Amino acid sequence: MNYLDEFKKFIFSHYLSTGVRLTLGAIVPSLIFQHYGILSEMIAFPLGTLLIGGTDNPGPYHRRRNALLVAIFSCFFVACITGFLREFPFIIFLEIIVFGMFFSLVGVYGNRVNSIGLISLLVFVFNIDDHLSGDMVLRTAAIFCAGGVWYFALFMILQKLLPYKLIQQLLGENFIELGKLLSIKADYYFANPDYDELFNRMIHQQVLLRENHENLREILFKTREIVTESTNKSRILMLMFLDSIDLFERILNSQQNYVNLHRAFDHTKVLRLFGTYITWLAAEIQTIGLAVQSGSASTPRHDLDEAFNKCQKAFERMREHQMNHENMEDFIMLRQILNSLQDVTERVKKLHRATTYDAAVGEGYKLNVEGDNFTPKQEYHPRILLDNLSLKSSHFRHAVRVTLGLLLGYITSLFFELGHGYWILLTIVVILKPAFSITKKRNIQRIGGTLLGVVTGFLSLYLIKDNTAHFVIMIIAMVLAYSFLKINYFIASTSITLYVILSFNFLNPNHIRTVLEERVIDTVIGSVIAYLISSYVLPVWEHSQINQYIKEALNANRKYFDLVAAKFTGKQLDINDLKLSRKDAIIAMANLSDNFQKMLSEPKRQQLKMEEYHQFVATSHMLTSYIASLSTYAQMLNYSEFATEFELMTRQIDRQLQAAADVIEGKTSNSFEITRESLPQNQKLVELLAKRKKEIKELGIEKADQSPARKMLSDLKTINGLFELISTITIDEIKILQKIKAANA
Repeated sequence: MNYLDEFKKFIFSHYLSTGVRLTLGAIVPSLIFQHYGILSEMIAFPLGTLLIGGTDNPGPYHRRRNALLVAIFSCFFVACITGFLREFPFIIFLEIIVFGMFFSLVGVYGNRVNSIGLISLLVFVFNIDDHLSGDMVLRTAAIFCAGGVWYFALFMILQKLLPYKLIQQLLGENFIELGKLLSIKADYYFANPDYDELFNRMIHQQVLLRENHENLREILFKTREIVTESTNKSRILMLMFLDSIDLFERILNSQQNYVNLHRAFDHTKVLRLFGTYITWLAAEIQTIGLAVQSGSASTPRHDLDEAFNKCQKAFERMREHQMNHENMEDFIMLRQILNSLQDVTERVKKLHRATTYDAAVGEGYKLNVEGDNFTPKQEYHPRILLDNLSLKSSHFRHAVRVTLGLLLGYITSLFFELGHGYWILLTIVVILKPAFSITKKRNIQRIGGTLLGVVTGFLSLYLIKDNTAHFVIMIIAMVLAYSFLKINYFIASTSITLYVILSFNFLNPNHIRTVLEERVIDTVIGSVIAYLISSYVLPVWEHSQINQYIKEALNANRKYFDLVAAKFTGKQLDINDLKLSRKDAIIAMANLSDNFQKMLSEPKRQQLKMEEYHQFVATSHMLTSYIASLSTYAQMLNYSEFATEFELMTRQIDRQLQAAADVIEGKTSNSFEITRESLPQNQKLVELLAKRKKEIKELGIEKADQSPARKMLSDLKTINGLFELISTITIDEIKILQKIKAANA
């Protein structure tokens, strides 16, 4: 996408909506309080709006509502306890241990509860000294929670006025990221592709899409108005989401042997033509995404029918003049790519029509999947918390790190007697994350953002003397801060520092120099403590968890393959089960990829067996892609006369997948023998292929094309090739896992 499209994406995104909502929610009452001269007394009100509003993560209406209510109650409780007992240093240390452990450990219940825990810790930090409430603890706690209640009312009003807005924003973002994935695919078709670089980009993109799909599934399948009380708009939004999942699978299953593809056709222009057309399709999908976000109808950028016909004619001309019995299989591969392009083209045209919300698009709508099976499950039983009270739990280790970090930060603030010492604790709370890689990244961004924010704030105050200009800058900084908080922490940290400095200037301009100095000092101290704690206190390195992700990926792929392959052995295919197993396989693949990406940010001494793990991530990605390709044919074709041959192949591959799982679990098996076993040959297909080559050689292309077996042979050759590729990839995975286990021995 160009910069204009990126700007449009941000303007219509839910991130900007969140930033504007939080900013207005805090500024409007602040202006009213300022008008009546009571802002300094009521400063806890906008702070409550900002903090409690920070727990409002995307999700179904009832979960967002409940989370806000719990956050209000939790913050009131913490503010009162902390405020009344802060005169007793020993009690504060005890509170740090109790609150630090509990509010960090509740992350076992998911991101939404984790946000409540984080905000509760921030409220605790703000109330450790008397800078906020003085002696009026209960009054200040009530004012703070009143700010949360004000945000809750704002949320309820906006939800009633714009019930589908969040869905449109997330769905539009989904299409934009899907278009980016397809544009990466296009690069495989141009000359001299960098396969490793493209693979890493694809993995990153799939992780983003996985997170987006999870949010959308939860909202769409848990929103009663969409599932049971469908309006035309809700039907079309659901259809577009389901189409986007199918389109994602189509992009995923278009995986080819690109090395062979370039070897066979680099001397022609056809690959470059295909690559250009795929780039156009990617741009169309991103255009659809922007239209969905903005609520307007999309306008196609290109004439897709004309462009596809150009690709088809180029293929047919080349096939007519260059195909022979020796390179026939290369042209079958190219034909399958063309078929995929045709399918994607039709889907894109349908999605363009859907953005008009024409009632005709949603006619015949029927949700043919069980929604409960596709939404994330989250239990809130106390035993989950109790089960994690162990050093084996990464959540417990994180809670220990946060608690120890807060203790060190508090002792440091007492020792140096800093005016805003709570900033040290605040820095520690927001930087320390369960994964070292995220903590390291946020640490760098926090320090860099704070320094840039301080410099920007100083220049704003030094060069601009007009308070109205300062107020406008502060508003812009607040919007940027809360818009970028979850997508670019460097920008968010810079903006937060800037608006905090400007707000302090409004409240107490005589001490602004001290604020600037202390902001930098406190942030650096907090960042250093966070880095030391994350590096040396019960760290959870990604290599210690990757084997579990490998197991999950192997099991998910095996289940996915068995379900798809069963169709070719004569069994019926259940679409609901197929989509569920596809979802599980893609999630498992994305989790494994995400884990490996985090390993790259860890210290070199912790990056163990990186080459082998990288190879496994790559083969796992290809395996899921090939199974997805096979599932496309399973849904369209039924060659029951080949059931016996495919049954033998399915059994062999299933044994290979089981052997791979046995290796990673450390079980003794015949995995070494299995890697030497070849896949049973599809003798019927070999005979058909030989017959087809003979027809081409003796009759020529034109007459041979009249054979009724041509279409069947093309399909069967591709299906058989996918079985062979799946078998080869699985054997490669067994060998990679054997190397990993041998290195551990």
